[in-house]
Amino acid sequence: MRILISGGTVVTASGTLDADVLVDGEKIAAVAGREEGGVQGAPGGRSAVQADQVIDATGKYVLPGGIDAHTHMEMPFGGTSSADTFETGTRAAAWGGTTTIIDFAVQAKGSSLLATLDKWHAKADGNCAIDYGFHMIVSDVNDTTLKEMDACVTAGVNSFKMFMAYPGVFYATDGEILLAMQQAARAGALVMMHAENGIAIDQLVAQALAAGRTSPVHHGLTRPPELEGEATNRAITLAKVAGCPLYIVHLSAAHALDAVTEARDAGQNVFAETCPQYLYLSLEDLARPDFEGAKYVCSPPLRTRDHQAALWRGLRTNDLSVVSTDHCPFCFKEQKELGRGDFAKIPNGIPGVEHRMDLLHQGVVAGEITLPRWVEITATTPARMFGLYPGKGVIQAGADADIVIYDPAAQQSLSAATHHMNVDYSAYEGMQITGKVDMTLSRGRVVMEDGEFRGPPGHGRFLSRDLCQYLT
Repeated sequence: MRILISGGTVVTASGTLDADVLVDGEKIAAVAGREEGGVQGAPGGRSAVQADQVIDATGKYVLPGGIDAHTHMEMPFGGTSSADTFETGTRAAAWGGTTTIIDFAVQAKGSSLLATLDKWHAKADGNCAIDYGFHMIVSDVNDTTLKEMDACVTAGVNSFKMFMAYPGVFYATDGEILLAMQQAARAGALVMMHAENGIAIDQLVAQALAAGRTSPVHHGLTRPPELEGEATNRAITLAKVAGCPLYIVHLSAAHALDAVTEARDAGQNVFAETCPQYLYLSLEDLARPDFEGAKYVCSPPLRTRDHQAALWRGLRTNDLSVVSTDHCPFCFKEQKELGRGDFAKIPNGIPGVEHRMDLLHQGVVAGEITLPRWVEITATTPARMFGLYPGKGVIQAGADADIVIYDPAAQQSLSAATHHMNVDYSAYEGMQITGKVDMTLSRGRVVMEDGEFRGPPGHGRFLSRDLCQYLT
């Protein structure tokens, strides 16, 4: 099927262009500026372009589909699992202009990486509305695991997440981290790090509970930003010793950002992402009365508002390279309530896969970032960081036709009553947003249009990824 998208403003990481876009099957066939006659002005004139469908994008942006490089669909945690399945979560992503997710396969203690990968394929394959890939969580470092890292790279999974937090569950010692980093370096793979000092945090948590401080706000108060900064510094040092590229996930604090900035200024292969919740929400939300703060429990925790300005600045300077969601939805009723009376038992995670593009566009509206930077941090850089470019993350001939038509003037109010994520609350309830997705195409197929989901079941395809394209 050939689709002509005409009249819109194409937004890329390098700028904007008044251009028409021709889609042929699953690929973008041509992008032509209208000052030169657009696609219709190709040799032979308008009749030379036979389109099965013409989409009028006048007054709207034409963007590469968003890439959310950090999601947790159907993830087990604390005796429950995240509420979005791969089907519901990827449908919600498409509603919000995201056409690719990279989810985390979670190695349980005592299991193998390859068995874990098979398990996540069984969950996702045939169920995703958009394209998807995997990272691998490494929670059990041993000789078998280290050997299997190479096999994962061969299978198209070349990024490995480790944890300095959650002792007894995901936590890895510095020695184990060093071994995994050395192995990743030999394979050319990327190590992703949850950087918080979990050993010290556990002591602070125990002290708070012993003193009767059990409400959700103490989740944040027992995970101070200094311990995120310390762990980030330590991860950077270990990566330097191992000669391994490092990607800090869900960076929330100025202390951690300072460490990343210093390492990048020194020329080290260190990268970092932040998430919308750290740009818009704060410790005040964790302190909401009547256990409402449980809705905002995530790790690292929400910080005081003064950290937000530093994070926006980091996005402008590229010390923060990507914005992902860390989408990990747990319903307030029945799941978050598991921690009533003990904040340490509240499942960690905030829903957000549907709203990332909108929330970052709000940053454009507020003057925090430019239009090209919006596309860069939500689509183009994730594609390059995780080996998907130029098939993904760009509007150009030959790329996959993952395209979002975005109305920058539309007004919407975010709410659990209208979102499509499988969770019973919105972290952004009542927030007024300027801008909204009009249409989402995944590999040339219209999957969302005019407020209706139109994607066929199982449309999403597994993406075997190349290596990071930013390594020096």
